Amino acid sequence: MTKLLGTITLLMLLAPAIAQQQKKYPLIKDSIFKYQDSARNLPPLEVRANRVSESSPFAKSNITALQIAKINFAQDLPFLIQNTPSIVANSDAGTGVGYTGLRIRGSDATRINVTLNGIPYNDAESMGTYFVDMPDISASANSIQIQRGVGTSTNGASAFGATINIATNDYRPAKYLTFQNTQGSFNTQKNSLVFGTGLLKNRFTIDGRLSNINSDGYIDRASAALKSYFLSATYWGDASSLRFNVFSGIEKTYQAWYGVPEDSLKTNRTYNPAGTEKAGSPYENQTDNYTQTHYQLFYNKTINANLQWSTALFLTTGRGYYEEYKADVTLSDYGLNINAKNPVDLVRRRWLDNRFYGQIASLTYKKNKEQFILGGGWNKYDGLHFGALPSNNPILATFDFTDFKYYNNNGIKKEYNTYAKWEHAFNDKLTSFLDLQFRHVQHTMNGFDGNPDLIVDRKFDFFNPKAGLSYKSKNTTYYTSIAIANKEPNRDDFETGILQQPKPERLYDWETGFNNRGNVFNWGMNIYYMNYKDQLVLTGKINDVGSYTRTNVPNSYRAGIELEASWKINEQLISSGNLTWSKNKIEHFTEYFDDYDNGGQVAIQHHNTDITLSPNATAMHQLIYKYSENLNVSWTSKYVSKQFLDNTQNDARTLKPYFINDINFAYQLVKKKNWNALLQFYTINLLDVKYEPNGYTYSYLYGGITTTSNNYFPMAGRNYMLSLKIDLK
Repeated sequence: MTKLLGTITLLMLLAPAIAQQQKKYPLIKDSIFKYQDSARNLPPLEVRANRVSESSPFAKSNITALQIAKINFAQDLPFLIQNTPSIVANSDAGTGVGYTGLRIRGSDATRINVTLNGIPYNDAESMGTYFVDMPDISASANSIQIQRGVGTSTNGASAFGATINIATNDYRPAKYLTFQNTQGSFNTQKNSLVFGTGLLKNRFTIDGRLSNINSDGYIDRASAALKSYFLSATYWGDASSLRFNVFSGIEKTYQAWYGVPEDSLKTNRTYNPAGTEKAGSPYENQTDNYTQTHYQLFYNKTINANLQWSTALFLTTGRGYYEEYKADVTLSDYGLNINAKNPVDLVRRRWLDNRFYGQIASLTYKKNKEQFILGGGWNKYDGLHFGALPSNNPILATFDFTDFKYYNNNGIKKEYNTYAKWEHAFNDKLTSFLDLQFRHVQHTMNGFDGNPDLIVDRKFDFFNPKAGLSYKSKNTTYYTSIAIANKEPNRDDFETGILQQPKPERLYDWETGFNNRGNVFNWGMNIYYMNYKDQLVLTGKINDVGSYTRTNVPNSYRAGIELEASWKINEQLISSGNLTWSKNKIEHFTEYFDDYDNGGQVAIQHHNTDITLSPNATAMHQLIYKYSENLNVSWTSKYVSKQFLDNTQNDARTLKPYFINDINFAYQLVKKKNWNALLQFYTINLLDVKYEPNGYTYSYLYGGITTTSNNYFPMAGRNYMLSLKIDLK
């Protein structure tokens, strides 16, 4: 807290002087501010091609830069968007800093497509999204759109349950400079600098950001040290633009991904088993270390009044490892004949070195009642997986292991996709939407850890059509749509072995609803039915190489209703919220668990059970009170119903329902023409609720008794953040 107060004092003293200097030496002339260019002020073409408009027949939520800024203290993106419908966010460290995740309508990260300016972000092999690798990207975001369900065609593999589209490429003609400093519980700190030159010589803009986030974490030793930068330079022509983005994130986090065992949850909620294989104190460097850098080059061209063209080239590089202390292992397991039979302790590192590159493009034609978009892209992922024994292993000190890898394999994934979107307005009220996408995927894996001789080369061709209607009557828009999506298995699924190769998944998604927009009261409803064929789920089954794997189940579904409302009670008070009721069922599947008495596995049949980690109800309410011209208070409540840890609907394997409250005080310290200062005090989990939004389970038979082991990822109790933000204009 002392550091923050010192920073506040320094910035408060410096801000007027800096503002005066900017006034004396402006970055751009006043006449430039008056420059109006409607083409520049439109959303970027690469974003428009992948987003849905207000009239499109899909369920969506739009989050503006202003809404993001109000809650962007230090937590990761899943916690900034968790109050939109049907979202449950979680955090390994329990604070929202470090490794975080989210589910939308119960769909996990491998089924949520994430794009950055239209460019796919999900890991191509696992299809997961690791927000820890791009710390504070929210501070550079101009807007975020969340499409629930299949949504419209986009680039990337995982548009199967939802899509998150993050945009950073907006046109910002006015100069700006923002400092933000945050200090919070668990020694959480954030320091960021965001800047933009405004329009220079009527042609150029440069935007950038530097961020540093640190936290000790709520869970023992679950520290996070995150650094990132963002830089964007753009040339604005009369009918075209050329933009280059480069941004990077560096993360070092102490592992907290094992969760807290159930028997420790009541007595020691912060217990972390990571690193405890080492005798005595836990291993101090049981960490995850990764650097990811993105390069993006965009070209947008207005050909004529009706035709626009956009293309982008991209390269994403990633390299890093996680380090583990392993006790009582034999060196023969690592391909070494040194003391091969005697158990030893050692440190190992598991590396990932990858490149992901490609191109996206779209051509948009718009005239009168017609809009047609033809787009697509190609990309290639080349990922090298290898394990190494670093030099800090005393038993190996006399040997040269500089280039030694105890496993070494790589995976290559190629994709080509094209789509056509046609929106036709029959009249001022009725609009039709048609979207046809084709994807070709080839995934080659040259061995796996533990099975280096398994070579997999699979090809998939998918046709993903979508169609819908929307009808507008006064302030109300009604819509309905049907969409079909197909998805290939991920890398771990392929490791089942040649005899148990998984099938791709298919989803039929029906959506219908309405939105009513008024000056005082807004509300809407969406009804969905998502019917899966061959959905891949964990069943406990061991594959032919001895690993637990996901298995295709023939029939499963998600069905629900989503409600949203906002009421401007008076000039000082606004009430808003959302509510989702749903059923998430697997019609039939077989559970497997290990039988240590007789060998092999026990198989149990199940029917009509709830899908893992899919709550039947989620709800959010927010009350915003404008106490005065300078002071705003917002109270946010979130409810999540019971969730099952596996697909058996066993009450002994659950996450309890929870109801949490946050409160945020925002006080405008200074509001002047050239600079503003905003002080915010944020109380998270105000009522100090003990809850766990994520977990996992496994069972086994031993001594004639079935034992179940549940593991949880608890969130912190009541904690605080204090933030000072200074904006210079």
